[in-house]
Amino acid sequence: MKHQIETLCALSVFLSLSPFAAAFEVFPAWTTGNIQESPDVDNGKIVWQQDMGANGWDIYGVGLLGQGAPVFFIVDKLELDQKNPAIWNDRVVYQDNSFEDWDVYVSDISDVNNPLPYNISPYENNQSNPAIHGNTVAWQDEFDANDWDIYVADTTDPNAPDVYLVQLTDEGQYYANQQAPCIYRNRLIWQDDWQGDWDIASADLWLKTTPLDRFLSASNFHQENPAIWGDWVVWQEDFGDGDFDIYAADISDPANPVEFALVSDTAAQMNPAISGHLVVWQDDRNGDFDIYGYNLITREEFQITTDGNNQTNPAISGSLVVWEDSRVTPANIYYTWLEGDVIADCPNKLTGDVDGDCRVNLIDFALMGEEWLSCALNPITACTN
Repeated sequence: MKHQIETLCALSVFLSLSPFAAAFEVFPAWTTGNIQESPDVDNGKIVWQQDMGANGWDIYGVGLLGQGAPVFFIVDKLELDQKNPAIWNDRVVYQDNSFEDWDVYVSDISDVNNPLPYNISPYENNQSNPAIHGNTVAWQDEFDANDWDIYVADTTDPNAPDVYLVQLTDEGQYYANQQAPCIYRNRLIWQDDWQGDWDIASADLWLKTTPLDRFLSASNFHQENPAIWGDWVVWQEDFGDGDFDIYAADISDPANPVEFALVSDTAAQMNPAISGHLVVWQDDRNGDFDIYGYNLITREEFQITTDGNNQTNPAISGSLVVWEDSRVTPANIYYTWLEGDVIADCPNKLTGDVDGDCRVNLIDFALMGEEWLSCALNPITACTN
């Protein structure tokens, strides 16, 4: 089956070399004369870091799903800097250096007029780049200048978060860098340089003390900036020529991930994000960075932004895509709602749809032909009947 999926994906990449350039209407999240960076989005709420000059970086947000105008809110504006926000439902995580080093904070924004921030990593050294899903928060922790580790906290009880180190089962704790964590339910993904270059690693957080570890991509090139949703993991991969491509892996069977290229182009594709069956990234094939997307069900690529300035660092939740946009100076956060054929889903699975693209066609027939008269019964003697 792995061979079948890889064959089909190679065909789908070939067919999508001329992506659909959509005319999506774009909007500023909240217009300001201050620099806005590092957006994230979930459930109609957008958060970002904003440079307030002498007052440092603060975390701001806007809600889009209410009736009438967008609702602006402040997540945290403590002294010094707050950066790198991530959001899940009504909880925002970010890094804060109010106490001489970076700590990870969580802010409950159920009441946007009265956010409730609290520190879940009041430790020495730096804790940064947090991620969140449900009650689980992960971050990278600086053991020393050349050794970042991944820590996780169960914040079910916010007054007593259960914090623990994620370490490998077969090698134990080792001195290497683990960075850029992301989470979906019990699955933790990060980039790891234990083998001398960046690879994508995975752990099952339900096995709390000694999580199951696997390298999803362990080639001799760099794989960085992973993102996860459900059984899909995406990342950027550099084959040594300095231009990154976007790769994906189906991890429905974690022991046997099926990896393939979403887009392989002479330009740079970077900073992927994923929600459901939709992947977005920044892409400079047109001479500046635009936001592109890919539908994992229809296997079709599409262009989201076409402005001649740079659009970078996208995030996605459902059909809502956000990014940093330099069409204004300084750069602000913009967004759009994807619609139409590019976001087609597959609510009803079809018998005979071998490749999972929600169609039954000659490609499926060819894939079934590859397995014609094959038998995988156990015991094998049953195959002779």
